[in-house]
Amino acid sequence: MAQRAGSADLPLHGGRVPRWLGERMTKLGAVITEAIVIHYGRDELLRRLAHPFWFQSFGAVMGMDWHSSGITTSVIGALKRGLNPMSGELGIHVCGGRGRNSRATPDELMAIGNRVGIDGQALATTSRLVAKVDSAAVQDGFDLYLHGFIVTDDGRWVVVQQGMNGDRRQARRYHWLSEGITSFVDSPHAAIEGRGQGEIVNLADHRADASRKGQLDLLASLGPDRIIREMIAIDPGRKRPEPAQGMLPHLVMPEHHDVRQEDVNMKRLHGTLAAAIDRGPKDFEDLLLTPGVGARTVSALAMVAEVVHGAPCRFSDPARFSLAHGGKDRHPFPVPIKVYDETIRVMKSAVGKARLGRDEEMQALRRLDDQARQLERYVTGPDLKEIVAGEFSRSHDWGGRSVFGFEPPPEDIPIPTISRTVRER
Repeated sequence: MAQRAGSADLPLHGGRVPRWLGERMTKLGAVITEAIVIHYGRDELLRRLAHPFWFQSFGAVMGMDWHSSGITTSVIGALKRGLNPMSGELGIHVCGGRGRNSRATPDELMAIGNRVGIDGQALATTSRLVAKVDSAAVQDGFDLYLHGFIVTDDGRWVVVQQGMNGDRRQARRYHWLSEGITSFVDSPHAAIEGRGQGEIVNLADHRADASRKGQLDLLASLGPDRIIREMIAIDPGRKRPEPAQGMLPHLVMPEHHDVRQEDVNMKRLHGTLAAAIDRGPKDFEDLLLTPGVGARTVSALAMVAEVVHGAPCRFSDPARFSLAHGGKDRHPFPVPIKVYDETIRVMKSAVGKARLGRDEEMQALRRLDDQARQLERYVTGPDLKEIVAGEFSRSHDWGGRSVFGFEPPPEDIPIPTISRTVRER
């Protein structure tokens, strides 16, 4: 049976994804999804989407704000735009979204059911149940405003939905996975992501079974009016027993917008950079045919490859994946458009050839990921401030762009650069 996997803090951020980034997120999100399906199958893709740490890293590698609630909306939107045109080929359908799009989910599922031959009515009921559990059965102070439902042609699904607490400026993301679910009211969550806000009412916990049955018995024997009178008579100052809630691991996404060294597993980052600098060009002779594509693009590809191939334990520091393509608000640095576009080009080439049975380029990406893991055991390198400073110094050359516009040339201001030398201990 699926259980809660953990929780994390998600600061609420306003604003919209600019079109120039949204279009690239759509392309990169779709091609990463295709790569996962080719290597591991659709069921594994659903498991990844149900993992809150992986989901956050997935959004960060696509250039979204690495720690904010906006990743949920932008990733669901990018996947809906990118995957639905290929639904006939991949057998994956993305429904719902934010606001009115979330309310259209049942109708979308009914239409998909009629088109591909699965029980759309049952899926529509599931969508409503999932939303009701997280808005009514789990009363934690967060109001749902986003509901994304991804379903495959064989009826398996994952739900990612999000609620907000406007007073606290925080969000909570809930992950559901059809695999293993036997009840919608008996610990069905794959994960709940968000900081604890004190004592909550969770009638979907398996330990609340007696409470659920008791409520039904009370309603049948006393009726609603008698129940209300009994509640009024209860002493409001009476001390309540402590709930038997287990401590769950949670990912803390801090309030600060800038990426700091404590947010990143530097050992893993140095392994990625070392693989790109020392080994990448050797393994990518046949892959990187476009002149000018060098270690910077390969380092971004190494992080994308980790999103495709990495084990769950690799995603404990989502901030690290923002070092692939930066962020729209210049944190950790402006989005390097030229690098981003080369990442998409290389990934599309690899996936396109893999569909035809030629997986040399896909295997090269996997080797790059393997090399990064091997090298991280003993390499060292610059600290995060040096790496970010080096990115800013080259940002104009790489087409750096943010919501504030394109990055100007550095002029005559001296900016420290990254040392490309990898030192071994």
